[in-house]
Amino acid sequence: MPAPHDPQSGRAARDPRDRFPRDAHRGQPTLRDVAERAGVSAMTASRVLRDDPQVLPATRARVRAAADALGYRPNEVARSLRLGRGTGLVGLVVTNLANPFYSRLALGVDSVVGEHGLKTVIGNTGQDLDAERELVADLVARRVDGIIAVPAGADQRHLATAVADGVPVVLASRPPEGFAADCVLVDDFGGARAATARLLERGHRRIGFLGSPPAVHTGTERLRGYAAALAEAGFDVDATFVRQGQTEPRQATRAAAELLALPAPPTALFCSNNRNTIGAFRALRDAGVEGGGDVALAGFDDFELADALGLPLTLVAYDSDELGRAAGRLLADRLHGRAAPTEPREVVVPTHLVEYGM
Repeated sequence: MPAPHDPQSGRAARDPRDRFPRDAHRGQPTLRDVAERAGVSAMTASRVLRDDPQVLPATRARVRAAADALGYRPNEVARSLRLGRGTGLVGLVVTNLANPFYSRLALGVDSVVGEHGLKTVIGNTGQDLDAERELVADLVARRVDGIIAVPAGADQRHLATAVADGVPVVLASRPPEGFAADCVLVDDFGGARAATARLLERGHRRIGFLGSPPAVHTGTERLRGYAAALAEAGFDVDATFVRQGQTEPRQATRAAAELLALPAPPTALFCSNNRNTIGAFRALRDAGVEGGGDVALAGFDDFELADALGLPLTLVAYDSDELGRAAGRLLADRLHGRAAPTEPREVVVPTHLVEYGM
């Protein structure tokens, strides 16, 4: 069939659908673009894309062909909001994505919320409280269905505000401060006490401690477990042997080197997380056999290649994936109304000791 003639230009009139060739369309195509290409109204295009059975088969075929040609994807977030449903998104707020612990936590969360048709959006705060506040506010503004957060500090007013705004919040690795919320914790105190007690059983009396900043709940609880094991054995904590505030291996290496350089250095080190354990190992390696080869090493968090370090190593292990799965289950229960609104729940993930190179 010949193309219609344009009387003003003297040329054949261009098919309006050709305004949107597949390789030349700029930006995200809209429903109106699909409708215009298919030669139907926007309402008809919308009915087709909603699988309305009342639309004629030929019209459905035209609209779907136009949508495919344009690469059109419906805005599910906007559609869900119009229908009064959630966005299908769960915000996961963590403090340090460089730490493998958080990748395992995220995998655990995602495996559970995915079973409920939800997708995980991950944000990293870098242990910065202001960044955390901004991230939580942004997630709430984007209408996420819920938030799972590893708080950077004790100031959690922004999380309390999210709960007050109707967004369910579950905390991981740290309990809520000043408001009620579900949480999943690791047995930080018990694991640290068991690892320190193991060092004491092996005859060590001068045991150094390398830990996270004092504001971090896990670091505080693990220091408390370390102190409890010493007290149970009849020893006081020697502040000379305690170093807190290390968040990266290089900082832990410097802190461990300081301890090893003391006139009467510790004969063992207990590290409150995997980043400190890796840093301490490097300090022992750098010190050599005379300066640190006989120093025992224990730490919290098992990690990949721990068995390949080539030295005796005691680690507090737990299932970090399960920490994420438990948080995901708590949130899913909230979203599906399976938890009492006034009764926050707490799940504690157990720990056990793993020995390498003994």
